[in-house]
This record gives sequence, structure tokens and C-alpha cells, in this order.
Amino acid sequence: MKRSGKLTLLQYGTSTAALAAIVVVYFHWVHANETTVALTLLMLILVVAANWGLRHAVYLSALASAAFNFFFLAPVLTFTIHDARNWVALVTFLLTGIVASQLSERARAAAEVAQRRQREAERLWEFSQQMLVTGSVVDLVNQLPQMLARTFGLSGAALYLREKDQVYRSSSSYMEVAASELRDASFSREPRRDDTRDMTLVPIALGQRPIGALAMTGAALSVEALDAVRGMAAIAIERAGAMESLAKVEASRESERLRNALLDSVAHELRTPLTSITVAITSLQSNTLLDGEQRVELMQVIEEEAARLNRLVGQAMEMAELDAHDIKLDLQPRAMRQAVEIAMEFLQTPLRSHQVEVRLPEALPAVPMDLDRIAKVLQHLLENAAKYSEPDAPIYVTAEVANSKLVTSVADRGVGIDELERTMIFDKFYRGQGQRYRVQGTGMGLAIAKAIVESHGGSMEVTSQPGHGSVFSFTLPLGQQLAVSQD
Repeated sequence: MKRSGKLTLLQYGTSTAALAAIVVVYFHWVHANETTVALTLLMLILVVAANWGLRHAVYLSALASAAFNFFFLAPVLTFTIHDARNWVALVTFLLTGIVASQLSERARAAAEVAQRRQREAERLWEFSQQMLVTGSVVDLVNQLPQMLARTFGLSGAALYLREKDQVYRSSSSYMEVAASELRDASFSREPRRDDTRDMTLVPIALGQRPIGALAMTGAALSVEALDAVRGMAAIAIERAGAMESLAKVEASRESERLRNALLDSVAHELRTPLTSITVAITSLQSNTLLDGEQRVELMQVIEEEAARLNRLVGQAMEMAELDAHDIKLDLQPRAMRQAVEIAMEFLQTPLRSHQVEVRLPEALPAVPMDLDRIAKVLQHLLENAAKYSEPDAPIYVTAEVANSKLVTSVADRGVGIDELERTMIFDKFYRGQGQRYRVQGTGMGLAIAKAIVESHGGSMEVTSQPGHGSVFSFTLPLGQQLAVSQD
């Protein structure tokens, strides 16, 4: 208040000094006629009105009229006017100054309103953009009061939602409004202003349905801005809720699709070994004329198919663990050659009809890895290459260091993968269109391999040319980079 009073006195003093300067210049030095003096004084009045308002302009109009009469209308240096025309000129000058001041004040007020509305429109735009990028209901209701306070320069804001019966505040220290007050405000129709607390309570409704209420402490917004804020808040909350519901529906639909794909794939894969086991057991039980060699052969079929069943169940359990991120890695510096040797030892039978060329430089650095897991990645890639290549087709295993990562590749000379399938080849249960009935498999191998590599902080990709083969590559970060990612 003291600062405002000093500023007002300074403005009155400045306008008075400017008037005195004009009078001194025209009275002592320039000796201009009455018209020039009147227009100059009128210009000063308009400038004051445009910058400081009507009160200053009226004061200056009265003071300028007195100075004009005393110094420039005959007889000068007196407040007496002998000529009637001078009376008309003086009154006209006074009225013109007051009317012009009022018009200037209206123009200034209109300009201030326009500027204020422009600022509000810009802030409303910013506020709407911030709400649009928040898709989750939980994130939106937690962040909306902070967005509101930050965007509109408020000292605090709070949001109440009737559905949850909970208050969300812009900060933990903002407690100027109670939950009961916001609850009552949510049932009202119009915003309510409390000047004693510098607070505005705004109900939020979607159509005729009350949703909640907003409390804003600080700058008072216009009625139009308040309507826009509560409208946008209502729409954003409903939109976020709809998006969340849609996401749940999509997740449920995807879960159902994966469940059906799993049942279809597992049922198809389980049926073959179960049939083989059943036939072998039936033959052993019913046919007493089998010799020792035939019995050994049937027992071998049972053993192989049981192992296959165990592998299928193990893959399903491993995929579930990887999806849940419920795996623990035993990271130790290991040579990639060790993992390749373990994988090839495990796949002696599938690789029997293929020549596997291992081209690993001796100078390859050791990489932090879970040896058994990475060996399993190579098992899936090598088994895949053997399945989808013609007998006697070569398979190549290579590795190199690039961009502080060890890149390991398995290349085959198989049928290749077209561009559309390359985008889906690592999806769970997906199998190639042209090979799904010719080659056995569940479609989980590549998905498991990719998940294992990503759990090591690496990545996997495939390049392929239909009819000429494919190259599956995975990267593992070297020691220093992995340590950073682990932190």
C-alpha cells in the first residue's frame, strides 16, 4: 500500500512538472498563440490518460485549464477573461480534455482486458496440451493441480474427485481448503470467489453429472477462463478414464489371444510326443513277440518323446518367468566361445546333418554374461537355423566388437524371412507362414532368446533375404557399459 501511494504521488508530481515545463517554454521563450498552447496541453492530457488513467487526466485537465487561463488568455497573469470567445475556448478546452481522457481510459482498459484474455488463452492452451499428454487417470489427477498452479501462476491448487472421495493438492503444504469445503463445492453450479482468502472454488461437471471441484488460490481468473478450465478438466479426466478402460480391454483381448495361441501351439506340439509315447507303451504291453532290439527301440522312442515334452514345459515356464521379469542372472566375465561350445554340445543330434563353422577371433574380449542363459540363446538360434535349412546346408557362427558391444551372429542358408514376418518373428508363439506345418515348434524359442538378451542389457535383430537365408544377431554390452546399466 505504501509503495502504491508513493507511485501515485510520483505520477501526479510528474504530470504537474510536465505541465509547468510546457507553460514556461511557451510563456517565456516561444510565445506561441493560444491554439498551439491548447493543442500541446491537450496532447499532454491524452498521454497521461493513456498511461495512468482517468483520475490523473481529469486532475491535469483542470490544472491545464487554470494555467491556460492565467498565462495565455487576455488579460494574462489573471484569472479574469474579458472576451466571451475566450470563455468558449476555455470551456471547450476543459471539456475536450475530460472527454478525450475518458475515451483514452476506455481504450486503455479495453487493451488491458484484451491482453489479459490473450494471456489467459495462451495459458489455457498450455494447460490443455499438458493434460493431453497424460494418459493415465492416476497420473492426471496427481499432476493436474500442479499443472494448474504452474500454468496460471497460482500460489496453490487442489482437485477433489467425487468418485474416489479424495483430494489431490499441488503441494503437501497447500492446506488452505478443506476436503469438506471442496465436497460441498462439487454440488454447486457456479464458481464461488472468497476474497478474504483470495480463493476461487470451481465445480467440475460433465453435462449434468458432477465430477468434483477445483480450488485455486492466487490470481483471479475471468469467468470465461474458469469455465474453460473446468470444462477441460472434466473432459481430460473422462478421457483418461476411457483410455484406461480401453487399455484394460485391449490387454484382456491380447491376453485371450495369447492364451488361445498358447493352447493351440502347445496342444499341437504335445499331441505328437504323447501319441508316440502311447503307441510305444501299447506295443510293449500288448505285443509279447517283440524281440530285445525292438523293445530297446520303443523304449528309446519313449525316452526321446518324454524329453521333448519336458523341454516344451520348460520353455513355457521360462517364458512365464521372463515375462514376469522374475529371473536372476549370474553375470561373470565369460568368453563367447564357451557359450557356443555348450550350445553345440546340447544340439549334437539336430546339427548332425549340418556343417557348423565357428569363426570367433581369438582376441575377442570376455563379456559379463550368465553363461547358461547365453548358451540357451545360441541353442535356440542354432536349432532354428537347422530346422529351416536344407540338410547339409552350412551354418555360420561369428562374433565381433562394434560400438563397445560384442555382436554375435548365427547365419544360415535357409528359406529366409520376408519383410512382413521380420516384424513379428520375435513375438511369442509366432511361426513362419510357410513353415508352421512343416517344421515342429511352439514359436517360443526366439521370444525366449530375445528376452534373455534384453535382460543382459543387449538387443537382438534379424536380417534376411527370402531364398538365400537369414542372419540372427544379438549384442551384449562390454563390462563398463553393463555396470552402468545395472546401476
